Amino acid sequence: MKNLNRSGWAARLTFTAIAACFAAGAMAAEYKERTLKLGHVIADDHPAALGAKRWAELLTQKSDGKIKVRIYGNGAIGGDTQMTSALQGGVQELGIITSSPMASVVREVGLIDLPFTFNSAAEVDAVLAGKVGDAIASKMNDKGLVILGWMENGFRSVTNSRAPITKFEDMQGLKIRVLQNPVYIETFNALGANAVPMPFPEVYTALESRAVDGQENPLGTINTSKFNEVQKYLSVTRHTYTPYVAVVSKRVWDRLSPDEQTLLRETAAEASAYQRQISRESEAKFLAELKERGMEVNELSPEEAQRMREKLKPVIDKFSKELGGELGAEMFAEIAAVRGKSN
Repeated sequence: MKNLNRSGWAARLTFTAIAACFAAGAMAAEYKERTLKLGHVIADDHPAALGAKRWAELLTQKSDGKIKVRIYGNGAIGGDTQMTSALQGGVQELGIITSSPMASVVREVGLIDLPFTFNSAAEVDAVLAGKVGDAIASKMNDKGLVILGWMENGFRSVTNSRAPITKFEDMQGLKIRVLQNPVYIETFNALGANAVPMPFPEVYTALESRAVDGQENPLGTINTSKFNEVQKYLSVTRHTYTPYVAVVSKRVWDRLSPDEQTLLRETAAEASAYQRQISRESEAKFLAELKERGMEVNELSPEEAQRMREKLKPVIDKFSKELGGELGAEMFAEIAAVRGKSN
């Protein structure tokens, strides 16, 4: 009887252990072995490239090595427009894409590009985390792209090989490479420049050959792309802001398990927060390094920035209505709310 009791206890223990294993298995996340392709156009030491690397590391770590990410940087698999098409087609799984060229897919993206609209990172964050960011993400989803996070490209400034830009009259006749986006084209044409839309991987060569006189980008991109080698003058204009979009192909997304979708979303959010932080912490360092490398730097005065904004008012009014209507009004309301808190 004593042995029987022992056997019964052992049987109950075995049953309990098996039941626990099944419960653990039911609770374990479902991840398949897969390799995802992630593309971006920037240099490997740019904050967005570091954000891409962090995203890849988190995906592999939190999937216990089942999900691996192969990163293609420096435009190795195409510019932003080409990668956007690849993502829509499911040929490319993941991307860190400059938002502005995506206005050809969802026109409301152009609202973010309106010149002299944002004064601070806090205003940007409020808009992207609010109704405007949500509306853009929803419309992107309908176009085959799932936005999982917003990374930072930054406030943009102008470089050129001719002379400093201290007022908009200094741009007269300059051939300036701009993003493939109508807001940028009309902005620089309105300031008297000749806007030349061009994919980013072609920019350095165009500057080097003097096919264009200058370009406009955030300090991080100017620094890590080594534009100081082919441009003499940097004018810190902060004329507009551009984010990067952490995005996954909708065709790929729909084939993932709920656990994999959750993992992608959570790791993208974590990597995006990390990237925005290091981007903002690095801006002063990037500017100092560009000065050390011989660029002549000037900052646009608040008075001249206001003159430029007044010059661009017709462009701002036109695209505010054409691109967003009520959504445009919502964006300006969110910006005003942040400014009100800071005053």
